[in-house]
Amino acid sequence: MSLKALSAKDAAALDKDLMDVNIGGWSLDQLMELAGLSVSQAVWRMHPLSQGKKILVVCGPGNNGGDGLVAARHLKHYGYEPTVYYPKEGKNELYQRLKTQLNTLAIPFTDDMTSELSRSDLLIDAIFGFSFGGPLRDPFGSIITQIENAKIPVLSVDAPSSWDINSGPPSSGPGANFMPQALISLTAPKPCVKFFKGRHFVGGRFLTTAIAQKYGLVCPAYEGIDQVVEVFKDGDGEFRYAPKEESKY
Repeated sequence: MSLKALSAKDAAALDKDLMDVNIGGWSLDQLMELAGLSVSQAVWRMHPLSQGKKILVVCGPGNNGGDGLVAARHLKHYGYEPTVYYPKEGKNELYQRLKTQLNTLAIPFTDDMTSELSRSDLLIDAIFGFSFGGPLRDPFGSIITQIENAKIPVLSVDAPSSWDINSGPPSSGPGANFMPQALISLTAPKPCVKFFKGRHFVGGRFLTTAIAQKYGLVCPAYEGIDQVVEVFKDGDGEFRYAPKEESKY
């Protein structure tokens, strides 16, 4: 089953349709909750508790960062020990409520990414999503350089931060050599995924048939209660759903 890449323009239009009261009827809170749940399930798949519980979640100021905050909450309930680095907080009330939820679970926030990185087992890159257009502004250049040089596995949310949504990694500067070990594409892969070489998941089990058809998407066959599905790149460079018996992982 081939999976179509979704352009930034179409991704924004699709989100608008999902939140249109007469089309999708979803709220931003609901979509962010399901996105963050998908991220947490991708972590469970790629990095089981036996491989280390300490997860550093690096969040940006927008919806991608919100997905990371939600994921941190779910990971805590799974038995992981998440810590959040949130250098530029979102101003929307939604993000403040997500922070409160983490505080009530005693999930720590850190101001020292370098020290926290040295004692973490996995990093979630939830800084920038499909709407990122560059250039990088402080403090994110140095943050992405640290992630790029990290000695632990990295899972990027929707797109590796610093990558152009169409043309992939920048030609120079922070992110030029950034290749996370895993990526979770939300709703559908974005065009930059053709440059990605790691383990790839798709999450976002909320599309209706009508909306999927409008954007030419084929929803993968999620199994049971799973919110994520693993995909692979075939010899023609197409991304396809990998049933369990065919998965190479």
